[in-house]
Amino acid sequence: MKYLFLIIFIGTFVSVEAQEERRFIRKGTTLFNDSAYLESEIEYRKALDKTGDSFEAQFNLGDALFRQEKFDEAIDQFQILAGTEKDADKLAQVHHNIGNSYFAMQKFQESVEAYKESLRNNPEDHETRYNLIAAQKMLQQQQQDQQNQDQDKDQQDQQDQQQQDQQQKDQQDQQQNQEQQEQDQQNQQQNQQQQQPEEQMSKEDAQRLLNAIQQDENKLQEKLRKAKATQKTKSGKNW
Repeated sequence: MKYLFLIIFIGTFVSVEAQEERRFIRKGTTLFNDSAYLESEIEYRKALDKTGDSFEAQFNLGDALFRQEKFDEAIDQFQILAGTEKDADKLAQVHHNIGNSYFAMQKFQESVEAYKESLRNNPEDHETRYNLIAAQKMLQQQQQDQQNQDQDKDQQDQQDQQQQDQQQKDQQDQQQNQEQQEQDQQNQQQNQQQQQPEEQMSKEDAQRLLNAIQQDENKLQEKLRKAKATQKTKSGKNW
């Protein structure tokens, strides 16, 4: 009797918990439909606190997170369901919403894979197939844009390198010109230093030459005087 009473008591408790769960889910859905997504999130979490394994509460919680643009949290929530759910139709819905979350984050490669997984579980889902085509087009455009950006970056890097090389060459040319000017200036100073003694020697030589000429002139004058004196002496003897 005690055992039977215990079973009845447990069954009644589970029924109350299930009713509480349903009440929170209904309230969350009403709030969700009124676009009160944060409030609906809270109600769905309350429902999960009661049982913790309600597909409806977990799925709707993921939707509420998605509507709040909490895409990473939404993906985490849907991934939990993807790892535990066995029903193909439900798995198709889960992966469909994972694809939507990745699409909203512009992670188109992951979005494409999620939509494909959804179609594996439900090949007749035309909405998923349409989303897959859209994601594939966006992925192609994204890859093209990335390729163009890479090409632009390569061109910019090449231009920057050419500019850097030109600046380096200009600096080297400027340095060489400066060194050449300094060398020319040093050579000019050396030439001036070498020429200055030569000019002084030339003046000394000119002075010595002038002195020598003056001495020669003096000697010549002396000879002339002596010659005249000799002529006068000879003339006196004849008289």
